[in-house]
Amino acid sequence: MSTEKHASKQGHASWIVALVVGLVVGAVGASMAGVGGGSGKSVDVPAGWVKESDLPPGTLAGLSEQQRRNVLKGVTERFGGARPPPAQPPARPQEDPKAVYRVPLDDSPVKGPADALVTIVESSDFECPFCKRVLPTLKQIEEAWRGKVRFVFKHNPLPFHPRALPAAVAAEEARAQGGDAKFWAMHDKLFELAPALDRPALEKAAQDLGLDLAAFRRALDGTRHQARIERDQALMRGLGAGGTPTFFINGRKVAGALPFEAFKPIVEEELQKAEAMVKAGTPAREVYARVAEKGATAPVMLAGGAAPSPQAPPPPPSSASKVPVRPDDPVKGPKAAKVTLVVFSDFQCPFCARVEPTLKQLEETYRSDLRVVWKNQPLAMHPQAMPAALAAEAAREQGKFWPMHDLMFANQQQLAPPMYEQWAKQLGLDLRRFKAAMASPAARARVEEDMRLGNSVGASGTPTSFVNCRQLVGAVPIDAFKRLVDEEVRKADGLLKKGVKLDGGFSDRICDENVKAVASAAPAGPAPAAPQPVAVRPDDPVRGNPRAPVTVVEFSDFQCPFCSRALPTLKQVEQGYGNQVRVVWKHQPLAMHPQAMPAALAAEAAREQGKFWEMHDKLFQNQQALDPQSLERYARELGLDLARFRGAQADPRLRARVEEDQALAARLGITGTPTFVVNGEKVVGAQPFEKFKEVIDSQLQKVARK
Repeated sequence: MSTEKHASKQGHASWIVALVVGLVVGAVGASMAGVGGGSGKSVDVPAGWVKESDLPPGTLAGLSEQQRRNVLKGVTERFGGARPPPAQPPARPQEDPKAVYRVPLDDSPVKGPADALVTIVESSDFECPFCKRVLPTLKQIEEAWRGKVRFVFKHNPLPFHPRALPAAVAAEEARAQGGDAKFWAMHDKLFELAPALDRPALEKAAQDLGLDLAAFRRALDGTRHQARIERDQALMRGLGAGGTPTFFINGRKVAGALPFEAFKPIVEEELQKAEAMVKAGTPAREVYARVAEKGATAPVMLAGGAAPSPQAPPPPPSSASKVPVRPDDPVKGPKAAKVTLVVFSDFQCPFCARVEPTLKQLEETYRSDLRVVWKNQPLAMHPQAMPAALAAEAAREQGKFWPMHDLMFANQQQLAPPMYEQWAKQLGLDLRRFKAAMASPAARARVEEDMRLGNSVGASGTPTSFVNCRQLVGAVPIDAFKRLVDEEVRKADGLLKKGVKLDGGFSDRICDENVKAVASAAPAGPAPAAPQPVAVRPDDPVRGNPRAPVTVVEFSDFQCPFCSRALPTLKQVEQGYGNQVRVVWKHQPLAMHPQAMPAALAAEAAREQGKFWEMHDKLFQNQQALDPQSLERYARELGLDLARFRGAQADPRLRARVEEDQALAARLGITGTPTFVVNGEKVVGAQPFEKFKEVIDSQLQKVARK
């Protein structure tokens, strides 16, 4: 549609609305006695008249039947019996493909001549399969315009790729030891190895490149390169480049692993522009700086589909979840406050640090009306997040959680084991007790309980806050928090006037109301898709009748305590249903369990020698001992060929097999363990036998009817 036609149609629709409003006012003025007598049903009108359903919803609300008939008659007469055209929905925001963005090069790794006329900035993730897939295209570009194009790398390790951040650190450490040449050598090696990017693979790559291995290991264990990587990530988020790979060709954004033919016209166009600049007197070395200095620093939208004004207040939260608070959770503020703000956070997350001053300001503003509750959500992409959470837990046991919390955020760039002990001394903690608590399985279990809760309520990213159970995602400005807190205070005041007591149960009551209100306001979604059976490979571990009418696919993790708890129930299922059920294993080692992947690889190595289920049982029987030495001991006890077992554990083929299971789980929306899929129907968690019986009996009935 042309701009003129679009404007004409918009004006026409606006005129209709004005006419209807005028007629409504006239109808009300003509007969005030009739107001309020409407039945709520649409009035019957002669054929050819405009109907009430043709007008915007609620337009005639509150009018009597006769008044509504008068309005519909007036609109019909104005349009000669034709129905007014429906109002056009606002166009979805679309990004301008010609927009040029300001992407500072800073001290990023560069490949190619400094006087290249075209600069391609690549935002990438070493574990991302699409980033790996686009490499041949980039090589083709390099060869096609040799000497005229240079490449710049920006890190964007995505949170659902647990090996992406360590790989980024490895690349940065290679650069620290050998400049850009070593960076690009490591870059190529990492993509060659991907997705097999575990610690041994990274160290082997460093050895192959002749790096100082001791320094390399220190870098992987520390935070030396963290700030630089997070700076790249923040830049990409600000430019609307959250996915990988994303490229900026002289500032023009190109998203995805596109073919050479898609890059070619943009590179050629930018090359022509740059050549014109050089002819006009701009030195070749300054072309990119001149192009970038006028570039945008946020996504640029096309006219007619503009993004909402940044000054507009954000809409109220459309999500709410019940977030239980434990009696021993770290809390600031009164237990019986009108508003409870629960924050899921990560001590190494820069955005969590950014929201801390906002939370403190809220505490000062609302004082006795607000309590703040901390929940741990250490992300896999932050290597010091879990150790820091454990240190904070150890401090909590001695009554010093919040002082330790403040020290960690004040010194976020220095998070490391020696610092935790130093801060413990500074806070006057019993150091022996502190160390024991940090190493305690109970502390880790407590953190993991928070993480599971966070994942279940949609707080898998940090920071995520719940204001009386209404969700706010990210380091949003204080005004967004205040609008929500003010609403909740008013709501609480209304309940207090009705006689509700401000006691320990008040938070649960107001949370329940908010969860119900959000659920009832949500638009009805599409009907759920019919359950789809999970694909089973010929060599997947299976117990039971291969031709059983019901298949129970188990996505599980050898270090997960709830997976262990589900085992007796599965045995009961197998015994109770005999040949009617088969059980299939799928790997889902979670990032929060550091021994889960090694255990999965050990089970795979045992499978190659025909002993998967025997190893499976040993791993669950000895769930607290999944270190490399213990895994080898179990292999010996099962009579496995140890040399072959070790070789299989290190085989990228087996890791790829485990990751194939993880990718399948992601496609099915399975994020927690254990999760079972019974002929396509999900059963989440360590459920009792009765739950499995209900689902299996239902599936057997369906099979019998076919």
